[in-house]
Amino acid sequence: MTTNSTAQPADIDPIKVEVIGSALASVSEEMGEALVKASYSPNIKERRDCTTALFDAEGNALAQAEHIPMHLGSLMGIVKAVLDRYPVSDIRPGDGFLGNDPHTGGGTHLPDIVLVTPIFFAEELVGWATNLAHHSDYADRTHATIFQEGIRIPAVRAVRDWAYIDDVMHLILINMQVPAERIADFRAQLASNRLGVARTADLFEKYGTATMRAAGHALMDYTERKVRAGIREIKNGVYTFADKFDSEEIPDILDISLELTVKDEELEFVFDAPPQVRASINLVPTALLATVYYAVKTVVGSDIPTNAGLYRAISVTAPRGSVLSCVAPAAVNGRTQLCQRVVDLVHGALSKADPTLVTAASYGAVPATQFSGIDPRTGEYYVYLETIGGGLGASHCASGLNGVQAHITNTSNLPVESLEIEYPLTVDRYELVDDSAGVGEHPGGMGIHRLVTVNHDDCVCHVSISRQRTQPWGLEGGGPGRSLHVEVGDEEYLDQTEFAMNTGETIGIETAGGGGFGMPAKRPAELVERDLREGRISPATAEAAYGYVPAATSAAGKPGGDEKTGGTRD
Repeated sequence: MTTNSTAQPADIDPIKVEVIGSALASVSEEMGEALVKASYSPNIKERRDCTTALFDAEGNALAQAEHIPMHLGSLMGIVKAVLDRYPVSDIRPGDGFLGNDPHTGGGTHLPDIVLVTPIFFAEELVGWATNLAHHSDYADRTHATIFQEGIRIPAVRAVRDWAYIDDVMHLILINMQVPAERIADFRAQLASNRLGVARTADLFEKYGTATMRAAGHALMDYTERKVRAGIREIKNGVYTFADKFDSEEIPDILDISLELTVKDEELEFVFDAPPQVRASINLVPTALLATVYYAVKTVVGSDIPTNAGLYRAISVTAPRGSVLSCVAPAAVNGRTQLCQRVVDLVHGALSKADPTLVTAASYGAVPATQFSGIDPRTGEYYVYLETIGGGLGASHCASGLNGVQAHITNTSNLPVESLEIEYPLTVDRYELVDDSAGVGEHPGGMGIHRLVTVNHDDCVCHVSISRQRTQPWGLEGGGPGRSLHVEVGDEEYLDQTEFAMNTGETIGIETAGGGGFGMPAKRPAELVERDLREGRISPATAEAAYGYVPAATSAAGKPGGDEKTGGTRD
């Protein structure tokens, strides 16, 4: 699972490399905007659950739009999967290849369907325009094996002369639960890639094939140098970290661990994990790689370009057949839950080298609810997936952000107005969770409470969560964030994945808060008073964690006392 460079770029002007690199990044971003604007489903047009990228002819990443870090795991395998199946002589302009299967290349879970389109210049294959869209379709499924999770699409030709092949699409769409929505999003994916092909061909026309290829190699080498320079700032050593992973799909809490070796300009990650399980939480190797690459990038330089040069100084191993490197027929639909814990492992290990490099643990999951059923307003079947943010971990110099998407996810929230127009659901509460953040000199971020009412009978709600039975850890004396909670009506649920719901019934999730950083006693009294006044913490937490007792209480029940501090420390 190590990537090494063998290409030797030709001499090329550094300014021209920068210009071409910026142009490629711009093309990727424009492709992403085109995909969002042209799509039909709220999951893409509103939540932006998609990613776009450009690859060279051999399948090395040149540029990836700033969308979803996790999607790199699907993108990085698709070109190789296509080239393994189709000789270059059988590929022509206007072709397109679809894939989503985690076990045969080009996917990390089945809803993420990748479309890759060859780029030709002067009758020569010079690159690939690629995009991924999360098709929010596979509802009411079980997850013991991959065969239960949806249709598996190997890297298969699905487009000829810029049009989808009818027979292939009929086969795919007959396996979809909302086919009209799917075909509209497939068309948006094709439009996005067509734009990427045209823009990239324009660059080849302007600079020539030799210069563009040399620039691509130079860009990857530049990224490698930046990564190695960032690694040199980390103290050499062997650092270990262990964490626990809980999921509503499995009865046991899993122990996972990491041994990280920092040696000069290289990082070696050796993971240990239990065998893969009959549940959706397993990771294929590319999902693990994408997660590690993201976690490293946050530490060695967030401004480093996202291309294949990022991988060269990093090696990753995990036991084959484990939950972190599963084999067929393992189910993988909920893999992002465990990916979040992998980020925690990486950051936890790096904190042993220098705690100022990382934040405390964030909410540590991708809390998701998926509603499906017959919309009584249209008589049509619908599927609605939403992922909910949580509290970001605090750093050595700042409190954690409240109610955000953290780490390997980067989707937007679906506006309440849009949700209620599109689906037979009502959002009753959407708020931050008081007292959910880990305490500390810098507290963690607060979790989110999302309460939804179902407006029809025979609705199936599936939840995918973690951090119900564990807590996001703090650093340097900071406290852990509060755990996640699921409630249906007035009852709290643990270890249940699916709920049959009818008109008027509610389901709510309170996501976890982020861990705190630093000893709580170091937090200034005026900031504790402000947190108390704003309802972020309770009086009990103020006293127990921070030693803060309000000097007086106003008639309205608000803390009073000294104008500056509002109270005193014991």
